[in-house]
Amino acid sequence: MGGERVGRGRGSSVRAVAWAAGGVVLLAGCASMPDSGDLRGVESTPRQDTQVRVFAMPPSEDATPTQIVQGFLEALTSDDPDYKTARQYLTPEAAKTWQPGLSTTVLSDGPAAQADPQDRQDTGSLSYTLTGTRVATVDAQQSFAPASGPYSKLVRLTRDDDGQWRIDGVPQGVVMGESDFERNYMSVNKYYFASSGEAAAAGTPPVAVADPVYVRSHVDPTTQMVRSLIGGPTTWLDPVVRSSFPEGTALRKGAGPLTPDDRGTLTVPLNDRAAEVGTARCEEMAAQLLFTLRNLSPAVEEIELRAGGGRLCSLTQDGAETVTTRGALHQPDYLYFLDEEHRLVRIAAGSSDTEPEPGALGEGEQALRSVAVARDERTAAGVGLDGRSLFVGSLVTGDSLGEPVLRSRGKTEADRLTTPSWDAQGGLWVADRDPADPRLYLLEEGTGEPLEVSTPGLDGRVRAVRVAADGVRIALVVEQGDRRSLLVGRIERSAPEDGTGDRPAVTVLGLRSATPELEQVTAMSWAGDSRLVVVGREQGGVEQMKYVAVDGSTPDVPPPAALTGVKNVTASEDERAPLVAYSVDGIVRLPSGAQWQKVTEGTAPVYPG
Repeated sequence: MGGERVGRGRGSSVRAVAWAAGGVVLLAGCASMPDSGDLRGVESTPRQDTQVRVFAMPPSEDATPTQIVQGFLEALTSDDPDYKTARQYLTPEAAKTWQPGLSTTVLSDGPAAQADPQDRQDTGSLSYTLTGTRVATVDAQQSFAPASGPYSKLVRLTRDDDGQWRIDGVPQGVVMGESDFERNYMSVNKYYFASSGEAAAAGTPPVAVADPVYVRSHVDPTTQMVRSLIGGPTTWLDPVVRSSFPEGTALRKGAGPLTPDDRGTLTVPLNDRAAEVGTARCEEMAAQLLFTLRNLSPAVEEIELRAGGGRLCSLTQDGAETVTTRGALHQPDYLYFLDEEHRLVRIAAGSSDTEPEPGALGEGEQALRSVAVARDERTAAGVGLDGRSLFVGSLVTGDSLGEPVLRSRGKTEADRLTTPSWDAQGGLWVADRDPADPRLYLLEEGTGEPLEVSTPGLDGRVRAVRVAADGVRIALVVEQGDRRSLLVGRIERSAPEDGTGDRPAVTVLGLRSATPELEQVTAMSWAGDSRLVVVGREQGGVEQMKYVAVDGSTPDVPPPAALTGVKNVTASEDERAPLVAYSVDGIVRLPSGAQWQKVTEGTAPVYPG
């Protein structure tokens, strides 16, 4: 036993598979491969995919301690819904207390197990140390977070009354390598409603906010996501969103798996906590479900909610878009940029013809270095050529520009105002990069006295600002020393502490890194409900453009085609709109499935937002 190691490498996999579409299972034990018997058919279940499902085998008779540890680790990566096979490697007591759903620890190359060289099998008790390098964790709320540092956990084994080795001491949660995690889990957005400030103004449809979580991709993900949505938002997002599901609501006991019928209707039976909701609230609940399941289960066209023995309401996909607003529902009408005379101009979606922009910013009254267009495309904001002044004007012919709404005292252009950004409620955000007095500002409805936004816990100076369409999440490029990082925070609004006036106190909290591996982030833009496109480089590396999720994970989508000399990039929350960048080649765009194509000369391209 001394020094014996077992482990799961990056390319390893459980040696037992079942084809979801073909209904054939191939069995292989963790300790030995059966050499006789037939291939058995398995009953197919309705699924929207044809991916391979993987199952583990229980421990073989007289399995060695090494085989027990190896088999248990492999069973953790199987598609067994309740980890029943993994529990067979544990003693009955350990199987009762082990809670695999508490967390998932992701290691770079999978866990290795080192036997304690001092242990002897004849004592009836052995121990192994599981080791590896952490890259991420998923908590009990299914929320992903990047991680680093060494992983080390103890596993104890004992002989049972039949002389079989079993694990009687096991870490809570599950652990696996990165490649197994990528095969076993998928990221899905669940949706709640913005609850703070103007985002919850009376008489306006609620704004949908994405809350990404990771679920096991081959273990009835539809039912998993329904349970997760009803259970409430993740801790990070919870302070700024609400759910229309009443507290205590859950799927009716025994419900599941949930599958749509032939007409695409998914019936969701709830417990009695939801039995008394009115139609308007019920439709909001259904809209949350439809947005959540839109990409996960394309066959779902309608949600029917039931509780208390009766039907509460039903809602179609089209109906959901009338119940709530969502940033990614509509493509922008125009791409905006600055021409060679530093005036605001635009190009209609799908066109290559430049049009003059109505209004003072397009008439050349003020030369500009950067611009932002409100999401309703009726107002724009621009920073003057020297970076010192922020102007706001309507996109209407004949309107004058007026005086700047904000000025910076920074000594150089690089130490003055950032490119501004609009939220969905008409708020205008901009940072002053003055080293002597760095600040983040919000101009409510783009006018009035700038409101200083508090950023407790922010260590560094804001170099770039982009607000999500929902108005409750914000992306910041923050400079600290020689490093520029991309951080994502939530925007919290509250009544003034002194109780005077009607202006809210606005604070950015919960800042977390979305690109822990990048040392220098040079450009970024929102590119989906919970995704950003980023330009940057790793330490000692070359510049790259990639997609990142707000939780720091890497989306399962191809990265954009390579592009050199990128100075800024813009994308729409509507993922159908092409990516656009300003590079050494001018303004270029990336149509789906194509290479970068030059659009025109100019600078500072932006979509509304």
